[in-house]
Amino acid sequence: MRLSLTLSTYIGRQFLLAFASALLVIAGVILLFDVIELIRRAAGRGDLGIAALLGMALLKLPQMVHMVMPFAVMIGAMLSFWRLTRTHELVVARASGVSAWEFLAPVVTAAVLIGVVEVTAVNPLGAAMYARFEKLQDEILLNKTGVFDLSEIGLWLREGDGARQVVVHAEDVRQESLTLHLKDVQIFLYDGPDHFAKRLSAASGILADGAFLLSDVWSMEGGKPSQHLDHVRLPTELTLERVHDNFASPETMSFWQLPTFIAFFERAGFAATKHRMHFQALLASPLLYAAMVLVAALFSLKPNMRAGGLLSRVGGGVAAGFSIYLFSKVIFAFGLSSTLPQALAAWSPALVAALIGTSGLFYLEDG
Repeated sequence: MRLSLTLSTYIGRQFLLAFASALLVIAGVILLFDVIELIRRAAGRGDLGIAALLGMALLKLPQMVHMVMPFAVMIGAMLSFWRLTRTHELVVARASGVSAWEFLAPVVTAAVLIGVVEVTAVNPLGAAMYARFEKLQDEILLNKTGVFDLSEIGLWLREGDGARQVVVHAEDVRQESLTLHLKDVQIFLYDGPDHFAKRLSAASGILADGAFLLSDVWSMEGGKPSQHLDHVRLPTELTLERVHDNFASPETMSFWQLPTFIAFFERAGFAATKHRMHFQALLASPLLYAAMVLVAALFSLKPNMRAGGLLSRVGGGVAAGFSIYLFSKVIFAFGLSSTLPQALAAWSPALVAALIGTSGLFYLEDG
């Protein structure tokens, strides 16, 4: 017997309603804790009202929801299966010859579609909102003024405070070992945020040992003739680590932007390990969501709900979810350190969860 379209639609609708309910509850809890945390961090800042902090929490929310999406899918699947079992609908379906694989098919399909929509449509919006959140966090809570940007028009850096500003532009940049090599460098020095002081134009330079070491330099200052210098050492607080850490984080870039950024970033000589891992993890999201449905089925497809053991099944499902989450974090760390290939590290949690769920269901259904 094959599952009818009507029954497939009904089971899929039950899962989507349970998933939406679980996601709303989880998102509400995350939003509450984020607002509390922002209020704590903004303590003593009378100029920051609750509306501004709530707005920052809302900007961060899509990224946080993406992190807990596998749990929402798993909880939604467990709730829908328990409801269908409690009302004996799955019992009747099993008695009529429908196997577990057949009534799991619409739920797995819905989970995969959720993953595809979340990665391709929701992720770009969430990335833009998270980028805005990070900018507001740097400006309002951390008082950071540095700006880092790497694009097709070159590298832009800025550092300083209210008394001194330095803006650096390089047409080309590459990294060799722990040294950053710059080509066609323009450095603008400001006394204060708006008063131009001097411009240094160099054919090449490097960032190392807490200073820009420039070669073949023209120094131009208002009211004075240009001066040529063979070498100039300009002290800076920038380091190669700070440059790496302050480039656009993977979470602030959409799924569609990541491939181009990774290619350009690596052409500049930088390691795009974080961005590659994030991109591969996004690609693996639909499979991970489908795997979480299979894992949820292990703890919720018990025909006789009166036989007890509900608490143990709930605990088992929660433990399985957190075990997969912990495993993903450990494997992700191995991928970032290049101990494992990045694609393998990003796809392993989804593949392992899928194998566990599939083998468990084979045992329960056919064993």
